Amino acid sequence: MTKTILITGAGSGFGKGAAIGMAKAGHNIIATAQISPQVAALRNEIAELELDNVRVEKLDLNDPYDMAFIQTLDIDILWNNAGIGETGPVSEIPLDLVRRNYETNVFKPLELTQGFIKRWVAEGRKAKIVFTSSMGGLFTPAGWGTYVSTKHALESIAEAIAQEVAPFGIKVQTINPGAYLTGYNETMADTAFRWLDAEKNFTKPAELRATFDALLATPMGHLDPAEMIERMIAIVPADTGKFRNVCPQAVEDMLKEAQAAAWTAEI
Repeated sequence: MTKTILITGAGSGFGKGAAIGMAKAGHNIIATAQISPQVAALRNEIAELELDNVRVEKLDLNDPYDMAFIQTLDIDILWNNAGIGETGPVSEIPLDLVRRNYETNVFKPLELTQGFIKRWVAEGRKAKIVFTSSMGGLFTPAGWGTYVSTKHALESIAEAIAQEVAPFGIKVQTINPGAYLTGYNETMADTAFRWLDAEKNFTKPAELRATFDALLATPMGHLDPAEMIERMIAIVPADTGKFRNVCPQAVEDMLKEAQAAAWTAEI
């Protein structure tokens, strides 16, 4: 069955790839991007692909006018995919950066989701909400704590909403990608070094950089994003499926082992 799917953060990476893939599969796509150059570039690409079932709109989650307009659209599925990431030691990171990360990754997606839920319940409409979480929503590697804590929050929010809206025929899923090579993780790793100071902070920039480089250099640190995009194309429009969707399987296995180990860890 053809669905109308609204995607936030579709200007690049997973969102863009999956938007194009789902459109080719026959779904009606509303692909949104944060800034005008992304909107223009995506519209041009969609035109070249001759995909007349894709509508590209500007959506900055922190722009109240963008948010109000987007919530007037008629959709079957809301995919909260947009996000930003702050790295660095949680014990030292400036709190304004933490608040900004939560605003974009948690509060604004929740605001958007609440708006659509209210409409769907009033209309008696069956619908679906998808949150792009992360492997980091299920464990916490050092140096990534601020970002992954927003994903931990999304996991809890998604689980609560799923129970609350089930009686109304609204379904909820999360997608938890591993460290795919979209450029997102690599640029996020750089964010700490715009404030971390070897003379002021006890966390030394060179040591943190070495930690990030070692993690991202492993085979599990630069997976082919085409695999995740293919999974997203299947998961997002589906009427049935798992609540939590971790990819690849090796990451799911690692997360389960890490969670089990947490019960016996000692300080």
